[in-house]
Order: sequence, then structure tokens, then C-alpha cells
Amino acid sequence: MKYIKINPSDNVAVALTDLRAGEAVCGVTLQGDVPRGHKIVLQDLRAGENVIKYGFPIGHVTRAAAAGTMIDHSCIKTNLEGLLDYSYSPALVELPAVSEPRCFKGFRRADGQVGIRNQIWIIPTVGCVNGIAETIASRFRAEIAGRSGSVDAVVAFPHNYGCSQLGDDHENTRTVLADMVHHPNAGGVLVLSLGCENNQLAAFREKVGPVDESRVRMFVCQQVEDEIEYGLQQMREIFAVCARDERVDVPVSELRVGLKCGGSDGLSGITANPLLGVFSDWLVARGGTTVLTEVPEMFGAETLLMNRCQDRATFDKTVRLINDFKAYFLRNEQPVYENPSPGNKAGGISTLEEKSLGCTQKCGTSIVRGVLRYGERLSVKGLNLLSAPGNDLVASTALAASGCQIVLFTTGRGTPFGSFVPTMKISTNTPLAERKPAWIDFNAGVLAQDETMDTVAARFIDAVLAAASGEPVNNEKHGIREIAIFKTGVTL
Repeated sequence: MKYIKINPSDNVAVALTDLRAGEAVCGVTLQGDVPRGHKIVLQDLRAGENVIKYGFPIGHVTRAAAAGTMIDHSCIKTNLEGLLDYSYSPALVELPAVSEPRCFKGFRRADGQVGIRNQIWIIPTVGCVNGIAETIASRFRAEIAGRSGSVDAVVAFPHNYGCSQLGDDHENTRTVLADMVHHPNAGGVLVLSLGCENNQLAAFREKVGPVDESRVRMFVCQQVEDEIEYGLQQMREIFAVCARDERVDVPVSELRVGLKCGGSDGLSGITANPLLGVFSDWLVARGGTTVLTEVPEMFGAETLLMNRCQDRATFDKTVRLINDFKAYFLRNEQPVYENPSPGNKAGGISTLEEKSLGCTQKCGTSIVRGVLRYGERLSVKGLNLLSAPGNDLVASTALAASGCQIVLFTTGRGTPFGSFVPTMKISTNTPLAERKPAWIDFNAGVLAQDETMDTVAARFIDAVLAAASGEPVNNEKHGIREIAIFKTGVTL
């Protein structure tokens, strides 16, 4: 298969491999070479006429485009502008519940949550103690080498914040760090404070709330004589508890999975994102939870999500989710629709509508059950929407902070990063998977090479459940685990 016309009403096709001038595509002859992922005009278009892909307009051509020519960002412009009014026109697809007894091996926590990792995390309340956190982590890893038991990693999570922040920025830092303390992938947590920062430990303790003090310890570095030795002793006591934890069979209804894409290309909405959509529907039908974020990449496809909201209240929350993010752009005097990125454009994505229509396929067809503010933790099973930007690490951190145990990340360009939970990379095209095996965990590009969705989805489900049961993904194998907290305001 060399090309695809995604929807019968489309007036463009997409190249699934590099095509050459003179080749025939849907009955038209190519007027020039077309790289993989880019769009081919199937009928003559007049200047100003809409380009239709996925069955929807993705913008309009800025000059006449003849059949057989390539359309890219240089000759197409978004139709989106300004703020919109929305109406609720529900189009709900109720997925039948499935009682298939699929399980994974996870760690049941005392608070009722389930972790897919059993790690000890060191969390600084402020960037000033990043070095202390990393020194303690490094020394403790060396100390327990060869006898870690069920503890699969000891990780420090440095960040730049916790002081000189105001308003929402200060609260975002406190909220995300508190979310991490409660995350089920952490069997134990050591919180380090400096002592003079805005994010004072006493107030942070109150923010965190009740914890199991055999697993969660906190101290102020300015108040102990030797913070390294004190921290190591705290780690030893935490480790003694966590090393006894064991994996047990857990139904897939306890899985909470973040859905994210980055470095997208023209195949993202054809291979990897639809694969995640199939997985999302599969998991939701079995009582599990998926979370879609990247609000700016919902622009242009937001009405499709709004009409899948379970009721008027959920619809109203989704409208606020969208409009609040647009208002954030406008407050900062930035264009609301300045997207896609240079990498997206090089891969064949030309407008935000095109990117969004591909992006939202990650959440399948399920009913939207919940809408979360940035930093808010999951409370409703099923498909949820989460407020966060499109930035890969910020959005993935937000997904993990909401309670997702794993993030599924589709990419057409490739990236090595990882958040503080396993971040599984799914390539949209086979050449990427072959070129970057140390980055890519699963190749969805075979969907453009005549493998069926049913076959690939079955293999993908097995791969996700294997990761949930402890098989490390590439970012973990290479020790790449990071956090990034959303910042919107002034730093003192």
C-alpha cells in the first residue's frame, strides 16, 4: 500500500511511502515527488477552497492547487480564528462492557491504588537541593546494588522551582510534587527541603495530607548537621519496607493510562494514533481509565470531544478547558493557532486542524466521563480529558501527576525522553523504528504495510500489559526519567 484516502469525502490522499512523479494515486498522476506523510490533491482546488482530510476541513488553500500536486504548509492556511461559542449536541457511543479476565502484575497499595513499578523517589521541594537529592540517590543505588529486591529503581527528580514563584506557578509546583508523593508507582518517597524557600516543608506536609510514614519521609536540610548521611539513613528505613512488596495479579480495570503524541508526522493520524484509540476503547470497555491531554492540540477538533461528553456538566467543563487555554494564549498576546511545529510540518502536518484531528484519534470513540484541571488527580474511571499544554515533558508529567501509571507516546520523528512513569514510545512509521530501536518500544508503522488493525492491536495490548507487569520500556532502560512543571507567570 503506497497511499491512503482516509475518508470517502476527502479531496486529498496521503503518501504512505515516498512517491515519485508520474505515479498514479487514486486515478490522478503525480506532478512531482511526494515524501511519505504528505498530502496529494485529488481534484483541482481553487484558491480559498477547503482541503478535506479525515472527512473534515483542515484549512484552505492559499493558491490554486492542481490535481496530482502536493499540499503542504506553504500553500494551506488554517480556518481557525478567535474564541468560539459551543453548543452541546451529544453523539454518544456506549461501549459494551467486557468481562474478559485480563490481568497484569502490579503492586497493591494500602490506599487502594495500584502501582506498576515499585520505586523509591527523592523529591526536592525546591531546586536549591537538587544536587543533594541526586547525591543521595546515587550513593544509595550503589549501597543496595545486588540486593534491591522488588525495588526496581531509586530516582531523584530535580526541578527548577519551589522558590521565587507567585500565584498559579507556586501552586502548580506544590500540587504536582504532592501528586508525586501519592503516586502508586512509588513504594517510598523521601522529600527534601532546604528550609528558606517559598515552598516551606510544613505547608507542603499539609498540602500532601496523611501518608504512611514508614514509606514517606521528609526533612529540612538546614536543620540537620549532615544532610547526606541523614538522607541515606532515611532511605535505608524506607527501603526496608519497600523491598518486601510483591507483584500480584490485578485486573486491567485498575490501569490508568496517559495518551500523548509528539513529533507527529503525516502518518500519526493513520497508524499510531488510531492504534491508541483502539487500545483506549479496549481498556475503557474493561473498566479501565485513559486520559487525553494537550489542549492546544484539541483546537479544531474540540467539538468532536464535546459531543462525546456524558452530560451537560461534563460538556461545560470541556468548554472551559478549551476556552481557558485560548484565553491563556491571548493574555500573553500570542496567536491561538500558531501550530504545528517545524518538525510536524516537515513530517506532513500543515495546519492545527489537521494535527488536532489526528491527535484526538488517540482516545478512540469512548464517552468522555471526566475533565481534570492541571494537577488534579483522577477520580472517575473511563475516558478523561486533562488540562495541560502540548509540550511533551510538561504534558507527560501532568498525565503522570493525575495518577496515570504509564504514558503511551506516539511519535513520527522520535524522542528519547521519559517522564516519572514509564513512557512507552510508539512509532508511526517503520523507518523510525528501524533507525531508533533504543527510543521506540513498539512499531505501529506496520499498519501502513498491510498488517491489520486487529492483529497489531492484539500485539500492542500484550506489550502494554507486559510493561505494566514490570518489563522496562526504553526510557527506563536508559535511566531517562524527568519532570517538568507548567509555568505561566513571573519569577521573582
